[in-house]
Amino acid sequence: MRSLLFWGLLPFVIPQALLLRRNAPRFAGASGPKSGVVGNGKTYRFLAIGDSIISGVGAERMSNAFAGQTATHLASQLNGQIHWTARGKIGADSKAVLNELVPNLDATQQDFILVSVGVNDVTSLNRINQWKENLQALIASLKQHSPNAIIAIAGVPPLEIFPLLPRLLRRLFGMRAKRFADVARQMIEKNSTVVYLELDFENGPGKFALDGFHPSEASYSELGQGAADAFVTSVFSRDMSAEKERD
Repeated sequence: MRSLLFWGLLPFVIPQALLLRRNAPRFAGASGPKSGVVGNGKTYRFLAIGDSIISGVGAERMSNAFAGQTATHLASQLNGQIHWTARGKIGADSKAVLNELVPNLDATQQDFILVSVGVNDVTSLNRINQWKENLQALIASLKQHSPNAIIAIAGVPPLEIFPLLPRLLRRLFGMRAKRFADVARQMIEKNSTVVYLELDFENGPGKFALDGFHPSEASYSELGQGAADAFVTSVFSRDMSAEKERD
């Protein structure tokens, strides 16, 4: 029903979408190194891969963006040293991440992998079946690359609150984003080595970057905390399961 409503109303917002595409502000990714080391203790390797929020759009430096903040919070929670790497492409949808970014990863095994993908699938009007197929292939490719890694798929954010989008377009893309998120969540629930990470943040003061489409540095810190929480919870769950099997 929601899909029929979306495609039925879409022709009425196409002029808005074209105007937005032409006039929307375009920010570069964050400056600074796209890899680094934070913390002390046992060594862990963390890869962030995906779209513009992995490139750090909305943050001044990569250390203050999603990947850098996740690494910082992980180091604190694990009392460890996090070797982190960010591989992002602005505007990338699930197909681009799968076909352009994953094949170019080096062979280093990762302990944690954060994936951000979905927004550009929604705004590019990709079909849900294609989204599901690409996401399944992406997870499989990352598992093949790092079989022991915990993978977190960042959920499709709530486009219905994005200030940049005109009201009707915001509602339609928000509705579509929820559908994509539902599909991803249901698929990941069946997979014990993959975590679905809700990207819940509000449209309050200081929550968005100046472009009205990407998180602010304050929101990146909150999202990084949430990602680290999800990874650490998965580590504890996996360790407890291993102990039970040994007993």
